[in-house]
Amino acid sequence: MKRILIGAAVLVLALVGAAIAWYFHVQHEARDVKGSSTVEFVTTEAAPPPPHEPGIAWPTYGYDAERQRFARGISLAPPFRRLWTFRAQSLVEFPPVVGYGRLFFANNAGTVFAIGAKNGKRAWKFASHRCLAASPALDRHVVYETFMNAPPCNRKPSPSLTGQVIAFKVGTGNIVWRRTIGPSESSPLVAGASVFVGDWNGRVWALRRRTGKTRWVTKLRSQVKSGVAISGNRIYVGDYSGRLYALNATNGRIVWQAKVQPRFGSTGNFYATPALAYGRVYIGATDGKLYSYGAASGKLRWSQSTGGFVYSSAAVWRGRVYAGSYSHRFFCLNAATGSSIWQFKANGPISGSPTIIAGRVYFATLKGTTYALDARTGGPLWTYPDGKYSPVVADGERLYLTGYARLYGLAEKRAPVRRGPGLVPARVLARIVRRNHAVIAAHRYASAAAAGKHRGIQVCNVVLRKKHGASSQRFWRTVKAVRSGCHR
Repeated sequence: MKRILIGAAVLVLALVGAAIAWYFHVQHEARDVKGSSTVEFVTTEAAPPPPHEPGIAWPTYGYDAERQRFARGISLAPPFRRLWTFRAQSLVEFPPVVGYGRLFFANNAGTVFAIGAKNGKRAWKFASHRCLAASPALDRHVVYETFMNAPPCNRKPSPSLTGQVIAFKVGTGNIVWRRTIGPSESSPLVAGASVFVGDWNGRVWALRRRTGKTRWVTKLRSQVKSGVAISGNRIYVGDYSGRLYALNATNGRIVWQAKVQPRFGSTGNFYATPALAYGRVYIGATDGKLYSYGAASGKLRWSQSTGGFVYSSAAVWRGRVYAGSYSHRFFCLNAATGSSIWQFKANGPISGSPTIIAGRVYFATLKGTTYALDARTGGPLWTYPDGKYSPVVADGERLYLTGYARLYGLAEKRAPVRRGPGLVPARVLARIVRRNHAVIAAHRYASAAAAGKHRGIQVCNVVLRKKHGASSQRFWRTVKAVRSGCHR
């Protein structure tokens, strides 16, 4: 009997020791990881992306294929004055896309709207009688949108539920094609000949842009509620199992997969859409952390706790990463290491995603306030008494703010009187090109309207292109020099 008791005591001590060891192991694995600026981090600025299709100012959720949420070439700054208001009849959770003189967006009740950018007047609408929680995408005079199941909208995911992807003509709202998939709240991304979306059945779809037919489909481990991001020939997307994936964009094969860090209780999952920059993938999770993974390897490069759920998709700008948290705090982190640069305490939980325009970062809280902060310092610059999720997109003339169930067209309050497009004199352009001939190719046209018909970076009546291998920083300095030579 004595031996049995001794044996039992030894066994209990061993189990307690194992449990303690496991506890410290999980605690260690769940710690915040500090990153490095020398490991899988590209310090050079990426070349400017190809210009958007003429007529499109904001083509997709997150602005570009990398979902960086930074609006290049737009110089609008607060304070703003309201030009018009559009009442959307129910919650608008995701922001519009902007093109062809219109805004395209949808409310949660499943109605897709096209309204005038100048006056907010409705051009057309489409009632889907389905639930909806995604931004559309614009490409080549077609608007693409994803739809969930029919109401009630809070149903548990089930294989019996269906969703749709629908392509509409931008001018009339007529349906080009319609495709049934699982319920989807994945904001579509158009790249090349394909439309990429995810669905609740854990599938990522590549559909043919013109017909909606399947190019490929890949099954992941759990629901896909985020949009995908694309860089090169790789697609990045997270799912509700807490895994992040890199897929081959040509055939959908999984290149690598990574997981959130372990913790006690339920692990985190990915609702946020990834942002891609500097050879990294940046994504927030419901475990309260913002993560950075190597885009090539899938290895965890840093993690940073925020104190609350991170549903917010990140914005990336000038070596910094921006995201909000349910902890009421908005974070600016070093993109290489994850270390905090500044934090801002807002008036409520932050669920939606930020946007950066002209050095200002915009976000909204669930308390219904939109903020504009100095993106460098975190200093408050402006607020608006509406907004709830991802509040701001823009074009060159106006800021468009998404409130709870309204859209607002805003203009700069102190905007100068516009005298019409200016001209860059030929002698001025020739002098700048001589000094920067290795960096830039420039074409001068008779008017700004004529220049607008050509691809490149337009400055008044000049179209500029970066030469292969040239420094991006020097290219943008040259663009600035040309802009300063534009005489009105």
